[in-house]
Amino acid sequence: MLKNYLKEKRELIDGSIKNYLDELKYPQVIAEGMKYAVLNGGKRLRPILLLMTLELLGEREENGIPAAVAIEMIHSYSLVHDDLPALDDDDYRRGKLTTHKKYGEAQGILIGDALLTHAFNVLTSKGQNIEAEKIVDIVRLTSQYAGIKGMIGGQMVDIESEGKSIDLPVLQYIHTHKTGKMISLPVEVACIIAGVEEEKKEKLIEYSELIGLAFQIKDDILDIEGDFEKIGKPVGSDKELEKSTYPSIFGMEKTKEMLAEKIEAAKNIIHSEFQSDKGKLFIELADYIQDREK
Repeated sequence: MLKNYLKEKRELIDGSIKNYLDELKYPQVIAEGMKYAVLNGGKRLRPILLLMTLELLGEREENGIPAAVAIEMIHSYSLVHDDLPALDDDDYRRGKLTTHKKYGEAQGILIGDALLTHAFNVLTSKGQNIEAEKIVDIVRLTSQYAGIKGMIGGQMVDIESEGKSIDLPVLQYIHTHKTGKMISLPVEVACIIAGVEEEKKEKLIEYSELIGLAFQIKDDILDIEGDFEKIGKPVGSDKELEKSTYPSIFGMEKTKEMLAEKIEAAKNIIHSEFQSDKGKLFIELADYIQDREK
């Protein structure tokens, strides 16, 4: 069920991204580079999670397409900048040359900048079916979770922690902000669009926070046990950069136990609160995050 759903929605998201980016023509290197950075075989977990949540709440998915595309653009910009020499210095992303390796370092910086800023243009110019007050709330939340109180804050603490021995609260801060906020974002945006009641919203946010943390823990595992052919980038970069990760602090066996605990807790929320066919997708998504190989 989930496999077919992910394929169908991935095609929908990719088509929408292409349509929005086809409107951009000049400067050509930026326009082409934005497509290269986004349309490169990504899982589309974040935008699909937004559409899944809308369906669960009985809202039309087309109302969430602009926000879903914008979130994926922001996620892609962060990967473009992560790969730069000043940060992770990666040559490959999803089996292809990273954006700065394809177009040049200066161009890569600007392509990332363009994706970030254009995301807000998409949010505000393509979401005509959503009330203005809701658009304002979505923009506020998106800028918060993508910025210093979210992804950027987590990335900064991650960089500052390289080569240092850090404790669990710092590691959790890195994971919940660097990765977790941008996985919670689509769920919260869907709740804004659907105007869902507070209690149901809190349960969905709790679920998203658990799978967001689980996603990053799994990334830590794949950086050690992953296969380049499957994940599309070299393994072992965390160790090379002397980053503190769950395996480096707790060991692999304990890390896998913690991953399983987060996944089980997320599934329990859905079992208790959303007993429907649409809820089953959220159960399967949690299992997918735990079992993924890339």
